[in-house]
Amino acid sequence: MPDAHGLFPARLTEEHVQPQVVAYYFKQWQGFQMPFHTHEFAEIMYVIDGTCDVELQLSSRQINCVKLKKGEFIVLDATVPHRLLVGETGPCRMLNVEFRYVPHSGALPSILQLAMAEEVVATFLKETESYLVLRDPDEVYYVMKSLVLELDKGAGRSEMLVQLLFVQLLVRIARLREETRQGASEPSDYYVKQSMAFMQQNYDRDMQVKDIAQAVSLHPGYLQRIFKKVTGQTMMAYLTTLRMDKACMLLLETDVPIAEICDYVGIGSRQYFHMLFKAHTNRTPAEYRNSMNTHKWIVPR
Repeated sequence: MPDAHGLFPARLTEEHVQPQVVAYYFKQWQGFQMPFHTHEFAEIMYVIDGTCDVELQLSSRQINCVKLKKGEFIVLDATVPHRLLVGETGPCRMLNVEFRYVPHSGALPSILQLAMAEEVVATFLKETESYLVLRDPDEVYYVMKSLVLELDKGAGRSEMLVQLLFVQLLVRIARLREETRQGASEPSDYYVKQSMAFMQQNYDRDMQVKDIAQAVSLHPGYLQRIFKKVTGQTMMAYLTTLRMDKACMLLLETDVPIAEICDYVGIGSRQYFHMLFKAHTNRTPAEYRNSMNTHKWIVPR
């Protein structure tokens, strides 16, 4: 049965240890029923596509069934008996990572040192639940994917990079947990934050409201309404401002040709980009770059 202390063993805040990945896999399941089992390793089960059920035996009388869909993941304590169930109606593609804790070594901080430096991690390590289900705005997935790709290099992998990626994974999950906790009383705030995060990560791609809504698993019309209510602007207005701010940065701090900047910020038409930029800054891209270059050298060199 699960350990009474919660999701993390108490030793993480008493000893200098670090995580060590012991197993990982990308796998697609369909029509699969796993028997209940436990193992000595903690586990993150992430649904890349499709849906699945995870049953957890929390006591001799209590079995919880967690339904996971695309973009959701579960973090399991090592001692929780659990099993995966995937129906026949469609496949479920997953990314799983299993890990344990070993004595700390190397240049990167131990989990205890990380908790001392990051309050959100310290709070996360006090989690009283034996499992945790979160919805991801793609941040966790990309870190997990990078971690697995590095591990997959075998003898050629960088142990420093593996540890660095796991530290990043822990911090991102801790932040996501805190954001979810704070937004629990206002679900609309949570979905708006996730929408903003998705746009910030993908502004350089062609994007429509339906794509953002799909990323946060809401109906497009409903998401548009709550986004406008919370922020006072539409999602496309927010995205345009974000893209124009990125364009200003590229014009000011890089030598990327003006003709290519529209592609860097996810706007396929150069003419449309110029129109948006002029409306945003009251200058053409060329005028903006030239004026900024002039202002850089107010003090004689």
